[in-house]
Order: sequence, then C-alpha cells, then structure tokens
Amino acid sequence: MQKIPKFIQALLIVFGIYFGFILVFDVILDHLIPNSLLNMYMFFIVAGVLAVYTFTEEGTRELLAPIKSLVEDPSKVGTRKIVFVVVPILVAGYVFMQLLPSVEAPLELRSIHPAPPSTVKIYGKRYDLRTLTNPYRELEHEDPEEFSDMVEAGADVYVRNCHFCHGDKLDGQGPYAAGLNPVPLNFQDVGTIAQLQESFLFWRIATGGPGLPDEAAPWISSMPVWEEFLTEEEIWQVILYLYDYTGHEPRSFEE
Repeated sequence: MQKIPKFIQALLIVFGIYFGFILVFDVILDHLIPNSLLNMYMFFIVAGVLAVYTFTEEGTRELLAPIKSLVEDPSKVGTRKIVFVVVPILVAGYVFMQLLPSVEAPLELRSIHPAPPSTVKIYGKRYDLRTLTNPYRELEHEDPEEFSDMVEAGADVYVRNCHFCHGDKLDGQGPYAAGLNPVPLNFQDVGTIAQLQESFLFWRIATGGPGLPDEAAPWISSMPVWEEFLTEEEIWQVILYLYDYTGHEPRSFEE
C-alpha cells in the first residue's frame, strides 16, 4: 500500500478540521461561527500541524518534498506552469469576491436601553430620574387592595393604547408589530424591563421616540409621545401593570 505523502496528509488534516467546524457549527448546531473566530482557530491549527510535521529534519524534508520537486524537477515544467497560473488566479478571484459590494441592507444596531438624562421635563415639571420613584409602588405592601385596583387600571390603559404594538401577552407581537422596524420590545424578556428602574420606563413612555437623547443619534423608535395622550397617573399605572403581568421586579436604585 502506497504511503500518503506528508504534504497531502497535512492538507487533509487542515481541510478536514476546517470542514469539521463548518459541519458541527453550521449544520449540526445551527450556530454560525464568526469568520474572525474561525480564522483564529485555523491559524493555530495550521501552526500546530506544521510544528508536528517539521519537528525533525526528516519530517521537514518529507513535507517539502512535493513542493521542491514541483519547482526543481525538469519533467514537471507543464505542471509547474499550470500551478503558477491557476493558484494566483484563484487567490485573485477570492480577494475580488471579498471586495464586491453587498446588496444586503446595512446592519442597524439598536440600543435597547439608551442612557437616560439625569433630569427631564415632563407634564411641565422637572423630574430627577436618578431619584424618581413610582408613587403607587408603596401600595403593594401598604394597601394591597388599592394596589390591585391600580394594576387593573393600568391593564385598561395598556389594552386601549399599547397592546396594538406590544401584544396582548406583552411579548412584542401585537397586530401592528410586523409593520414596525425595529419591532416593539418584548416585555417578557428578562433583558428589557426586568433590567430597568420604573423611572426609566416613565421617561421612555412619556417622551417616546422623540425624547431619546441626541447621543448616538439617529435613534429608531416608533414609540409615540404618550405625555400628549395619557395622564401622569395613567403612565405610572401602566408601569405597575407591566411588571405585575410579566412577573418581573423593577430594579431599585440600590442595585
């Protein structure tokens, strides 16, 4: 049985590992591996393969033998010409394909929780968002019955005004959601209101998309300026409902 040259062995190992990554991540796990990470892995794999095959002088000679033969053997002039033409063409073609402009829409990065201003003017009053608290939150322990009434009132406000975008289940899947870009927030997600203080929600709801800060503008938000449609009490009530329905607890200033 003819022994496989070390050069071919090295190529088979490198390409086998490369396609193994593609098979495992892209096909089996269905998680696309970033090119930058794949390139880093392959760099160390190639370096490792070369280190193993060139550990001894004999191994180095065996690894380089096909290359040396291609360059020095007079009987391989034709093959040499083909290789020296085909390889540069393939490399140039690959580089050219990488430089082609993409026809896909540009990626728009969205900051879910933009940094709020320290103070904001809403309903003709100046609020300090660093210390502002929901005036009805204390009823949760002091008067559970009245608190329940406040949550129910907030549910009514939500159904009349908010469910069209944010959905009946507060999951961002309302009947209008498909027509919005980006889609409304999913309040059930622990990465949204569960990470926020109630003062943040009060600011975002009251001032809507136009109230977002100038930093990192332009912002993308379809949120109306609810200050123009809801009372201050109604906004606080709907905030109570958001946390009550989803089972999340608002973050406190001590956290």
